[in-house]
Amino acid sequence: MADSHAKEHDYHLVDPSPWPVISSVAAFMTAIGAIAWMRTHVDGEGVLGIKGPWLFALGMSALIACAYFWWRDVVREAHKGDHTPVVQLHLRYGMILFIASEVMFFVAWFWAYFDSALFPAGVHDLLNNAGRLVGLTSRNEVYGGQWPPVPVDATNAVVPGNFKHTFDPWGLPLVNTLVLLTSGCTVTWAHHALLKDDRRGLVIGLLLTVILGILFSILQAIEYSHAGFSYAGHSYGSTFFMATGFHGAHVIIGTIFLFVCLLRALKGHFTPKQHFGFEAAAWYWHFVDVVWLFLFACIYVWGAGTPTELPPAGH
Repeated sequence: MADSHAKEHDYHLVDPSPWPVISSVAAFMTAIGAIAWMRTHVDGEGVLGIKGPWLFALGMSALIACAYFWWRDVVREAHKGDHTPVVQLHLRYGMILFIASEVMFFVAWFWAYFDSALFPAGVHDLLNNAGRLVGLTSRNEVYGGQWPPVPVDATNAVVPGNFKHTFDPWGLPLVNTLVLLTSGCTVTWAHHALLKDDRRGLVIGLLLTVILGILFSILQAIEYSHAGFSYAGHSYGSTFFMATGFHGAHVIIGTIFLFVCLLRALKGHFTPKQHFGFEAAAWYWHFVDVVWLFLFACIYVWGAGTPTELPPAGH
């Protein structure tokens, strides 16, 4: 008698899983915890009586645990043969849509930056050190009528933030650009090695990519420590740190993504015909590379402007 439960199609009917529901609850806890943490930092009130970072830490820990167990189950499905060519194609569509959503995420930060850069004579929200809106002022007062802004000390505006100078794009930012572009080459090398079933080349390429990703994060932390502007109170600092900071977060996430792929490669998980996990990581890493090129060209180079000298005392 034929097996009535035999699979006669190329699709994967996913088994019931608790991780989507638990992840949703954990994400909600993380969001509420972050809001409570920031409100506590600003005015000590918190949200609904919740103060401090403990709820944020609990929610984030739960999210990390859910990610581990959920993706562990996906890996097991791949080993069981559930990821047929049709399923792999749909997984690729899902990754493409995810990256497209991330593109729009960064569009928001570029939009905020160019809104200030291209219209420096508009109206500017004046915030205090606690981040509260205390009034409106002309952007001419804050920016000195240009972009990048003139140093705050050279304007008549009383702003709680500070702006002294932009970064020299041909220093650490250029070095970081070269590091990230090199990492794009090494991950491509690893991909081609896998397609040729060269396990040694795959491992070496992934290892180098992870090292370069860590190096990029270290260099950006050093760069931030020498910033001539603050995040709070001044539009240049807030738009700069939001755009480059979220990119830095994506670099860290991508580095973890590739490190997991490295561990899986060492265990022999990937084959030339079935390696979507690594392919998704490589796509994500190339996306991170391209975003950085736009950041470097638009914010570091185009937005660097001409170094502004403070006027002599008494002028």
